[in-house]
Amino acid sequence: MLRYDIGYLDGFITNGEFDAVKEEVAAASALLRAGTGKGNDYLGWRDLPAVFDKEEYERIKDAGRRIREQSGILLVIGIGGSYLGARAVLELLRGEMHNELGGLRVYFTGNSLSPSDIEELLRICDTADVSINVISKSGTTTEPAVAFRIFRNYLIKRYGEEESRKRIYATTDKEKGTLRKLSDEQGYETFVIPDDVGGRFSVLTPVGLLPLAAAGIDTDALIAGAEAMRQAVNEDDTLANPCNRYAAVRNILLRTGKSVEILSCFEPRFRMMGEWYKQLFGESEGKDHKGIYPSTCVFTSDLHSMGQYCQDGSRILFETLVRFTGSDSELKVNAEEVDFDGLNYLAGKKIHDINQVASDATMSAHTEGGVPCSVIECEKIDEFNTGELIYFFERACAVSGYVLDVNPFNQNGVEAYKRNMFALLDKPGYEEDRERLLNKR
Repeated sequence: MLRYDIGYLDGFITNGEFDAVKEEVAAASALLRAGTGKGNDYLGWRDLPAVFDKEEYERIKDAGRRIREQSGILLVIGIGGSYLGARAVLELLRGEMHNELGGLRVYFTGNSLSPSDIEELLRICDTADVSINVISKSGTTTEPAVAFRIFRNYLIKRYGEEESRKRIYATTDKEKGTLRKLSDEQGYETFVIPDDVGGRFSVLTPVGLLPLAAAGIDTDALIAGAEAMRQAVNEDDTLANPCNRYAAVRNILLRTGKSVEILSCFEPRFRMMGEWYKQLFGESEGKDHKGIYPSTCVFTSDLHSMGQYCQDGSRILFETLVRFTGSDSELKVNAEEVDFDGLNYLAGKKIHDINQVASDATMSAHTEGGVPCSVIECEKIDEFNTGELIYFFERACAVSGYVLDVNPFNQNGVEAYKRNMFALLDKPGYEEDRERLLNKR
């Protein structure tokens, strides 16, 4: 079971500070459990690992098998929560170079407006048969809508109207929206984005499960891990609950001037999980001029760049390390007859064990440099432990947001750039905004 270790925080947080915040955290946790807090119409994620739609889930697994049979490439088209969770889990479990290792290649697009990225992916599509999973509740979000228009046209030109319909899978609203309308008209197989689950909390819905099932991920174990964590924390409003303890630490440190959190990990394959965490906490807490700024580092590589700032820079940050204590790898450092690089002292040691020592050494150095550090420990990198970690972060994020007294489940600030972009691109209905923006130039 996942552990949250605060041993490195000695000297940074006192027992008195924990005592001072425990009632606030308990109240926030109880509010979440009762479903009476701000944004309570978006709490579907809370019990999702126990009450998901079993019939739709079987369709998801069946569609995943068919995608693997019909195609060598799956394009997942979405932005924000519509792709980050699936990509994060896939790369954590399979590695950043998973597409080079055989089997179904999964590419994520529709998360930018870069023409070079789209053109590069179009060339890649010519190397194998292609299926598409387009993910959008409305169907009108600009980035994925542009990508879907381009790649749908690509499928039609390559396979024809009828065959292309069999290669498009839409994850969208149950009843409304342009993507739902198009899917019904064209006969695309569809899966539902639940109304009560926001995008950044949606990785365990069809949004994340279909791409992961297609990639051959054991989604049963992923859900089981999330359910194990849900059961472990669901009824506990105290600081013994690791989600509540993490929320407490974050808010105590924020009140002492630590406004930036670095989520670090010594596994490069964790990189996209860091991106998912940034959206989860950034969109949930960053409102009403409040919140902790979420950032990430992948060590040891970033120790040779951002490590300098962590060690000696402005003392506005704290660090949370995600550590995987176990590994199936037996890879060791070999001995050399001539110790040309001076590494024979490491001969026979597992790379995993050396990496663990590096993480211990880093946490000690950072705490000695004035950075409060804590550790989230997972047993190993696999589906079950990943499910635990996902639910841990989701729950902790909701509690932390309630302690901050914000609505953790809305994101009104995201709409500002969209409105300006629509105006400057001459979208009908945005004429006044366009005039306002042009007058600023």
